[in-house]
Amino acid sequence: MMTEGVRTSAPLLGEPLPVELMNTVTADRGHTHDALDSEVGAAAWLRAVAGRLGAETAIEADQLDEDVVRPVAGTLRALRDTLRQLAAEMTEDPRPTATAPELARPEAITTLNAFAHAWPELVWPADGPPSRAYRGPGTAADLAVQLIAHQAVELFAGPDRERLRPCLAPNCLLFFVKHHARREWCSPACGNRVRVARHYRRHHTGPQS
Repeated sequence: MMTEGVRTSAPLLGEPLPVELMNTVTADRGHTHDALDSEVGAAAWLRAVAGRLGAETAIEADQLDEDVVRPVAGTLRALRDTLRQLAAEMTEDPRPTATAPELARPEAITTLNAFAHAWPELVWPADGPPSRAYRGPGTAADLAVQLIAHQAVELFAGPDRERLRPCLAPNCLLFFVKHHARREWCSPACGNRVRVARHYRRHHTGPQS
């Protein structure tokens, strides 16, 4: 779910938020694009996913302007690089590392745990049923990063870690969670690229001499 009227250059594929964050690094015609490479980009991405953050927090998109996001933009990128490193190791990803190649597993684990400060609290209004809401120290932007880190711990420690996949379509850097047995790619566009590449090889590769 993308917050209405908010645009980010990153693809949003309906994956768990930690995977959506991993997918803020994309490739296009041999060039790597980072949707979080500026404070503007980081704020745009957080606003775009605010509707999903708000399901477990009180965060609204208008609380995530550039002034609020600026202090955590670097933290958001560091969390993204950490998640990509851990996901690559967990899935035995054969693709070249797109971010932070020097980041080792112990450091990545320490970084993720340090960011996962959010905690659940019981909310029970007088006129409604009880529910859970996450809290954390700092601003709405701080809480957004903390919640995504918390969800990443649950992803890597839970059953979905067995379904996490790197998309091995040509020129793709994305990850996805394979909830359907026949799903092999992050998106139909990648599936189409694979089919086109296979067709080209069949019809344009001559006999080897």
